[in-house]
Amino acid sequence: MKESVIYQDIIQKEAFKLISRQLKRRFGDVEASLVEQVRNLSAEQLEELGEDLLDFSEVADLVAWLE
Repeated sequence: MKESVIYQDIIQKEAFKLISRQLKRRFGDVEASLVEQVRNLSAEQLEELGEDLLDFSEVADLVAWLE
């Protein structure tokens, strides 16, 4: 089941929702282009971003991470 495309899609969408809430809480409204870049990350990348986000102090840290 974990290998199914539908399952992976659900995991990715839920991870994105969590990360976007965290970004909004930490930095307020984030530029739409950055949100779109985050939306296009894989579930694994979103998990890594979720951990690294704890060390971010400004939106520029997110920009650097995405590069």
